[in-house]
Amino acid sequence: MENDMDFKDEAAIIEAVLLLEVEPVEESVISKITELDRKVVTEALSVLAERYKGDEFGFEPVLIAGGWTLSPKEKFWGALKERYGKQREDRLSRAALETLSIIAYSQPLTRSEIENIRGVGADGMIRTLKDKELIKEVGRKDAPGRPVLYGTTRQFLKIFRLESIADLPKLNEMDEKRFALDGTK
Repeated sequence: MENDMDFKDEAAIIEAVLLLEVEPVEESVISKITELDRKVVTEALSVLAERYKGDEFGFEPVLIAGGWTLSPKEKFWGALKERYGKQREDRLSRAALETLSIIAYSQPLTRSEIENIRGVGADGMIRTLKDKELIKEVGRKDAPGRPVLYGTTRQFLKIFRLESIADLPKLNEMDEKRFALDGTK
């Protein structure tokens, strides 16, 4: 492939890769697939992102869970979610969302720590979130009984369109205290 400085050909082949892949693809994998240098992939992705900023496009390249994918623009989700957002809209109860939020903001933490924060049992919610692949066991706490530690998954990042857990919205002071394990955070 010719290596001109506008990266049009490179952006076009990367666009094809993103259209063909079902899951978000890391830059290193795009590099292997296309046989392009990683720096060229990065530049071409920038060209692609700039190209799709226009109102004439309904989707854009986004970085989700460490990989790139073509995704509908946020402004179109209202019109598209009825048909295409079933997975995203696979309704979670208020209790499941609360439990998921606690895990996302305080991870890794144990079932008893989740229950401490929520003030009620969490077995059912943990089972539901694990079944939906939104949380997983990430280790064991170095404490008596070595309880299981829970954290969010790549699927969680994909569904909520986050590049990493650091992209979660910031908590206000009251919520920070509520999500703290000892109430002093």
